[in-house]
Amino acid sequence: MLFTTARFALASLLLAVFSAAEAGPLLDAIKARRAEHESSRQESEFQENESGSPSRGITLPAGTKLLRDIAYGNDPKQRMDVYLPAQTAGAPVIFMVHGGAWRTGDKAMSRVVQNKLLRWVARGFVFVSVNYRLLPKADPLTQANDVARALATAQAKAASWGADPTRFILMGHSAGAHLIDLLAADPDKALKLGAQRWLGAVSLDTAAMDIVRTMQAKHYAFYDKAFGQDPAYWQAASPMHQLKSGAAPFLLVCSSTRPDAPCTQASAFADKASAQGVRAEVLPQALQHSQINELLGTPGAYTGAVEAFMASLDPEVMQRLANSGTIKY
Repeated sequence: MLFTTARFALASLLLAVFSAAEAGPLLDAIKARRAEHESSRQESEFQENESGSPSRGITLPAGTKLLRDIAYGNDPKQRMDVYLPAQTAGAPVIFMVHGGAWRTGDKAMSRVVQNKLLRWVARGFVFVSVNYRLLPKADPLTQANDVARALATAQAKAASWGADPTRFILMGHSAGAHLIDLLAADPDKALKLGAQRWLGAVSLDTAAMDIVRTMQAKHYAFYDKAFGQDPAYWQAASPMHQLKSGAAPFLLVCSSTRPDAPCTQASAFADKASAQGVRAEVLPQALQHSQINELLGTPGAYTGAVEAFMASLDPEVMQRLANSGTIKY
């Protein structure tokens, strides 16, 4: 009996020692697993917000004419939709590029176009929404070339729409923001493909301003699918590393609620742009990633701040917004 009791006490002591020794690593493993689960959940939500099929329930402002699936290349994805206001003479153009983690999304999704149409086509702007080839068929640099070719085609056709080819404002959300940022950082990339210079770029909530930093830090798995493992490719696809003096102005809208902190990259990009004489403004918003896209165009301070930037780019843009009562003097 005494032997059994002693053996039990020894076993209990050993178990206690073992448990104490293992507690730290075990807790660390549990915390790591929880963090991994949370990261996967956030990534799933992020990609779900970015995915979707074309919406056929879009409401057009009165008098709007839709030119659907204008081709700028031979691939079925190399198409754009053009929304013309009732009166187009000399109209400025908003050139919109959808997001979708470089692998999904569509130019006709309601959250890409609906509120923007109701706001700006109704105020005499032409609105162009662009598709481009997606992963795995086309990597981000190829996608940027698609966007540049779409821009060149839209500018070449602008006069036939009653629009002004010199008054284009680039706009993109998420992966689409990365693509327009990449072109806007080094305009020669688009100019060599036939595009003309544009007024400025409105970048809507991308955490891919600095691809090198993104890839070297902890990141969502979809970045690996887009940018691979080659540091030279990261630099080539990074707006931060491609930024040149002489670029047109940027407005960098960023969500202050996202866990991957896009405003940090936006601020760093703006600092580098300023040092090179390029105007770049950061507009943090306490909105979710999808809301940055979907709510733009709805009445309020957010849309007003974007329009103030747009108005600062060109007198004709300012006049159209002023005539509509959007901009106050």
